[in-house]
Amino acid sequence: MGSRGSHAARIPDGDSIRQETGFSQASLLRLYHRFRALDRNKKGYLSRVDLQEIGALAVNPLGERIIDSFFPDGNLRVDFPGFVRVLAHFRPVDDEDPGMRDPKEPEPLNSRMNKLRFAFQLYDLDRDGKISRHEMLQVLRLMVGVQVTEEQLESIADRTVQEADEDGDGAVSFLEFTKSLEKMNIEQKMSIRILK
Repeated sequence: MGSRGSHAARIPDGDSIRQETGFSQASLLRLYHRFRALDRNKKGYLSRVDLQEIGALAVNPLGERIIDSFFPDGNLRVDFPGFVRVLAHFRPVDDEDPGMRDPKEPEPLNSRMNKLRFAFQLYDLDRDGKISRHEMLQVLRLMVGVQVTEEQLESIADRTVQEADEDGDGAVSFLEFTKSLEKMNIEQKMSIRILK
């Protein structure tokens, strides 16, 4: 009666959401309670204002860009499944061998490639499939604030784009982005332990 399983039954489409995102039943239930707590007016969806109430996003220099990812295509609200899909990118990678995955199944949202796609879109503001020098500079300004001079920021942006830009077009494509980060442990850096 009062068991956790009975609460999970109240999560709309809980089984399909769990299958798509890889979250455990317990994690999905925690996220559902968090979603409902953020939805103070019980609208059944979250707005940008609701997400801006999350303290960790408020202090994150990329917080607004992360919030943007909850609202693709100019949507003004996100429902629970959409909320969980975005958070699934931050779910730690399972220890199971990726070779064990059925190739007919879609790639997990928390895979290295999907984590990289998520990170890439935080930089690619105009969604043209490239990170321009201007976009790189904008992200650097957000991340370092006034601690570095504008001239230093421009130099860092130029050097970063130059090092990653293999085809010489003055921008970083997704493929170039992934190559430049191939030695970085994205699986760990883009994981939030409590989202297991």
